[in-house]
Amino acid sequence: MPPAEAKTLAERLAGLIAATGPISLARFMAEANADYYASRDPFGVEGDFITAPEISQMFGELTGLWLADLWSRAGAPANAHYVELGPGRGTLAEDALRAMRAVRFEPPIHLVETSPVLRANQASRLSTARWHDDLDTLPDCGPLFVVANEFFDALPIRQIRHSPDGWHEIMVDHRDGAFVPITWGPPLDTLVPEPLRDAPPGSVIETSPAVESTGRALAKRIAEQGGAALIIDYGYEGLATGDTLQAVSHHDHVDIFAEPGERDLTAHVNFSVIERIGRNTGLAVYGPIGQGDWLESLGIGARTAALAKAAPHRQAELIAARDRLTKADEMGDLFKAMALVAPDWPPPAAF
Repeated sequence: MPPAEAKTLAERLAGLIAATGPISLARFMAEANADYYASRDPFGVEGDFITAPEISQMFGELTGLWLADLWSRAGAPANAHYVELGPGRGTLAEDALRAMRAVRFEPPIHLVETSPVLRANQASRLSTARWHDDLDTLPDCGPLFVVANEFFDALPIRQIRHSPDGWHEIMVDHRDGAFVPITWGPPLDTLVPEPLRDAPPGSVIETSPAVESTGRALAKRIAEQGGAALIIDYGYEGLATGDTLQAVSHHDHVDIFAEPGERDLTAHVNFSVIERIGRNTGLAVYGPIGQGDWLESLGIGARTAALAKAAPHRQAELIAARDRLTKADEMGDLFKAMALVAPDWPPPAAF
């Protein structure tokens, strides 16, 4: 007999729900994103979305110079490591490391990536890199210079909705052949911050245990080993209500619950959570500030002019890329930069 055809993620999740009942939104998002990234390169014009490093080399170059400047003012430790979380195609790392080499900062490269497809792309650009499934196997000695660009937004979230009889978790059920969100289980009012408990009915709050656990592991490493983490993502600060979960396919917003594993699921990052974790671990925390302000402070205007002078035929392209990265109505305000820096290390540039 021929082997049975492998079940799709949708079939596996439907079977799980039929056997055990509705699953958490966090479980649905984690399974969907793991399947999605394992099977494709979603970046660029031909993919589902485009990130800052793919818009312009200037983003990675200025990131690399930011790291090199901090490394130099910290005494140029010889045992430093470059670490990137969710490095995509390796574009940011390639541009950053090229800029870093120009000032003689050439650390070993460590990439935290689980996708076989993306690892292959990264290897074509970064042949000396070492790959890791998570933070646990990163070097345990020497300062870590960590970059996390659009990494935390893809970590799974929980949502709790205010219903007439209290706050209940949003779960995922499978009905009439479709995945649907439902409120499920006992009231969770005690989990809701006091200032938000009287929010209007229908209000949603989001939390992310995955963001918190990853943030704690990262902060602990930097506190113990030295170095810094640069986190760039879209998000907000403080207590807030709102459903920020979204799905993107071919650069358009699409149904979150249709075709799990076939579209990218993300949610806005609460930078206040990462800030609290950093401070509680003893780190110095800088930001968040708008990505546009950060890049302007690092000299993206001058870099644009220099590249345009060297290649006049690219002037319009370069200016358009700069504007997309920095303008308030583009990526400049929604995307934010935050730095977590080891105790007694110098303050980073541009904050």
